Amino acid sequence: TLGTGGKKEKKEETPHPFGATGIPPEMRRRGESDGKPVAPGGNQPGKPVMPFISDDDLVFTDPDAPDATIPELSTLLAAPKRGPWESSETIARQRSGREGKPLLIWFTDSQRSPMCKALSEELFSTHEFGDWAGDKIVRLKIDAKPDDELLAKTATIDEKEALRLNMLGYSAKLKKRYKVMGYPSLIMINTSGEVVGRYRGYKRGDAQFLWGQLKHAEAVAAESYKGWRKGLEQKGYREWQDRKGRKIFAKLTSYSDGTLTFIEPDGTRSKTNESKLSSQDLAWIDEQKKIRNIQ
Repeated sequence: TLGTGGKKEKKEETPHPFGATGIPPEMRRRGESDGKPVAPGGNQPGKPVMPFISDDDLVFTDPDAPDATIPELSTLLAAPKRGPWESSETIARQRSGREGKPLLIWFTDSQRSPMCKALSEELFSTHEFGDWAGDKIVRLKIDAKPDDELLAKTATIDEKEALRLNMLGYSAKLKKRYKVMGYPSLIMINTSGEVVGRYRGYKRGDAQFLWGQLKHAEAVAAESYKGWRKGLEQKGYREWQDRKGRKIFAKLTSYSDGTLTFIEPDGTRSKTNESKLSSQDLAWIDEQKKIRNIQ
């Protein structure tokens, strides 16, 4: 705007209501894998100085608890390999966001529902579906029946019963959150957290028809992701890669003496040293230094 004398006045910037990411809290990743809600606090910025652990490739914090203990990415990557279906909503949603793939949630009752068993046999257990799903989506399975394999690993009867009740509570909480009325129920969610497909029930012989519906929902989600990603790229987000080929889509929030701090769209913060980044990223950093006259 113009002030007195025709001089331009600098417009006062209004802080973004959703913090550094520009992403509303409900669109960010959820809390712990046991279903406990994250304490409110918004997308608080991290402290100016955070300890940098040299053994990390990237380290992450909870966006709503920046002072919490920071887990190491190398530790997360070294976790035992899971099956094709995730069992934790937190991990599944995080994977969906990082990989740019929609999330398919399968609510099932493998013990009491014949149609759940039929759906598994006729579609989800086939190699064709497995190949397609591995490339196109992230899968999350929520079973009304507690996981016997996991229960068998508990040491005492009391621990087993506590774990069983926890599993039942977790399943019931997600069922309520997603308004699931019966089994089997399928929900396809895009990377922004929006439901793009909801399917209830199954009939024997309908595998190809249902798969066609899932393919359509995946295509809709993929198109939505392109626009979502393009919008974030205009805000400074880009893909970063370490020397092991692992990638994150994040925005650089600070650079100091070779240490970079990032923030992902879901609010997750991370740090790494430039020596651990790919040659393409190092070239980009050098270019930005020249533009800003940074030595």
